[in-house]
Amino acid sequence: MVAIGLLAFAAGRVRTGVVRDAIALIGEARTGQVTFDLDDAVANVRVREARVPGRPIVLIDAGHGGRDPGAPGVSGTSREKDLTLAMARELADLLEQRGRVRVALTREDDKYLTLEQRAEIARRLQAGLFLSLHMDSAPNPLAKGATIYSLSDVASSAEAARFAQAENAAGGALSSEPDDSVRALLADVALREQMEASAGLAERLLRRAAGRVGLRPRPHQFAAFHVLRRAETPAVLVEAGYISNADDEAMLMTKEGRAPLVLALAQAVEADVATRGAQ
Repeated sequence: MVAIGLLAFAAGRVRTGVVRDAIALIGEARTGQVTFDLDDAVANVRVREARVPGRPIVLIDAGHGGRDPGAPGVSGTSREKDLTLAMARELADLLEQRGRVRVALTREDDKYLTLEQRAEIARRLQAGLFLSLHMDSAPNPLAKGATIYSLSDVASSAEAARFAQAENAAGGALSSEPDDSVRALLADVALREQMEASAGLAERLLRRAAGRVGLRPRPHQFAAFHVLRRAETPAVLVEAGYISNADDEAMLMTKEGRAPLVLALAQAVEADVATRGAQ
């Protein structure tokens, strides 16, 4: 992680990198905690170290925040931005406790970030995985259950396409590569690999969640999400349940109710990292 910080500093991308308790040379293993001060939009990104140095970084993105509250709960007492942050913190704490991966959060408080800023954090940290956490909402109060979205150029349903369009509207259109045939070809290959790896992560998560977490009838959906594409790493967007449904909202408002999905996410992340590390 220190090597990443020093290289980024040399490129003018990071202003300061602070390693608590020790100063490490490039290539020298250290444990503990690292804090990177980036530009104002993505400042003070803290990386929690694993028990084994050099493990991949899992970046957890709590959806919404700041002036963007997300969806309101049906009870009138909850907001999506607060519930996503609570779940993100719980997942980060659990992964840190288990010690198999390094962990960072795009936001650790009630801060507004654009989709591009969230993806930029993933790119700067060279994250090995990116998880964006959200809560669903629908006009139908009976709609309930979790959904996992992965990246695809073609949406799996009209609903997934509408959802991706709504999410992307907060951060602008998808960017494209310059008009260069070789660059475009390489970018296309990398994107296809990213899509396949993201779908694999989604399937691992669903296997871990089955029987423990309430899921929608078609729990794996996919569409062209800006934040997933621009993260440039295997990534999924998790809709943890419907806060427009009284039962789902009540579950998501408590740490105990969120715990089964948090554990499934942690186990799926660790399995995904182990599988790709062995390849």
